[in-house]
Amino acid sequence: MSELGAYGAVRDFIETGGDVLLVIAGVTFTMWMLILERVWYYGWVLPREASEIERIWRARADRWSWNAQQIRAMLITEVDMKLQRSLQIIRSLVALCPMLGLIGTVTGMIEVFDVMALTGTGNVRGMASGVSKATLPTMAGMVAALSGLVFSAQLDRFARVEGARFENRLELVEG
Repeated sequence: MSELGAYGAVRDFIETGGDVLLVIAGVTFTMWMLILERVWYYGWVLPREASEIERIWRARADRWSWNAQQIRAMLITEVDMKLQRSLQIIRSLVALCPMLGLIGTVTGMIEVFDVMALTGTGNVRGMASGVSKATLPTMAGMVAALSGLVFSAQLDRFARVEGARFENRLELVEG
């Protein structure tokens, strides 16, 4: 399929499904950019940051006193905050996608009722446009939510496991 053909197919899909599909596409794009940022952070940035913090902790002479325990708690909290960054936004965007699909359903059904009010129930072509605008956003919202839900759950699990693993690496040593 040529690029113009792909562009035309996307344009036709959006015209058939209504303007709500543009909003769903924007939310989905934002959600996936945040997911990819988290994957990049967990894969490349986090290992270096965690190793550096662990090196600083091990270089401390005092790793047992109350002050050392508070510093350790602060370091663990700092890493946990970095691990959790954007995850709540991703979960919110995942939850928003089906709601936007429902908005598309409502706007499409309003269009169907408008056609029925103006022309009666005999104009099937006029009603078909509204039915498309009612069903396509629902489908798109659900597909976007399901794709984001799978990765959101994996990222959340990874953040919890890595946070616990990092906490275990900063051991308290009686001096």
